[in-house]
Amino acid sequence: MPEGSALHPQASDCLVQVSDPHFGTERPELVEALVRRVRHLEPAAVVLSGDITQRATAAQFAAAARFAQRLAPTPVLAIPGNHDIPLYAVHERLFSPYRRYAQAFGPVADRLWSQGIWHVALLNTTRWWRHKHGEVSRGQVDRVVQWLQSAAPRAVKVVVTHQPLTLVTPRDGHNRLRGAEPALQAWHTAGADLLLGGHIHLPSIACVRPEPTPLWAVQAGTAVSSRVRGQAPNGVTEFRAFCEADLNGVSRRHCGVRFWNWDGRDLAAGPWSRLALGEGR
Repeated sequence: MPEGSALHPQASDCLVQVSDPHFGTERPELVEALVRRVRHLEPAAVVLSGDITQRATAAQFAAAARFAQRLAPTPVLAIPGNHDIPLYAVHERLFSPYRRYAQAFGPVADRLWSQGIWHVALLNTTRWWRHKHGEVSRGQVDRVVQWLQSAAPRAVKVVVTHQPLTLVTPRDGHNRLRGAEPALQAWHTAGADLLLGGHIHLPSIACVRPEPTPLWAVQAGTAVSSRVRGQAPNGVTEFRAFCEADLNGVSRRHCGVRFWNWDGRDLAAGPWSRLALGEGR
């Protein structure tokens, strides 16, 4: 991170991503650490990017809702994951797949959240007829293009899905969002800066489109669940947006990203990754 104001950012410049908590398999000590960390960071919002529960039971959604309420007054921007649709309650899966989710987190709908420097599109990429794979429709692609084009010139434009739009390991190819390639092209052209996802429990950062302005994909691990993947730790992701003048005096946008990983006692801060976002448009 750069010297100066970026080391002392305003709370409005911060987002925290919490993904795949899988309530029903949560570790209580991690939940407590996460609540403490969010209160300390004072983000503009917490992005809760799906697989909120393990099996979409009423009790699991109630536990997740209590967790979200403890983060108040920070808003929680939630989208469902494939685990948030009942798997074994067949009648409910067919006729009211999001009823329990909606009782806890409100209606399931794509939406735009914009505050300060942040311009965040949140998409429901789950489908009741799919077991775990997600998809993005043509209508969703077009809607996000319109939302991205409505952003203020200096805004940091973020698209959140549960299933990843891009992957860093070939073995995860089957987990990629259906319809990802045309979505990536359209959203990059429309000025997207960051793609946030979860689902595969593997935190990573990758530049997926370098030109004409960078497009970055940031994947989160599982926040508090015992269902970790290999050696990937539990954790959450902090984002800090800032502007900095280059050698020619041109103000350019950047985003600092760091993972807060569980070390056996608490969520410990990892190193900052500095993502160049360009001048904005």
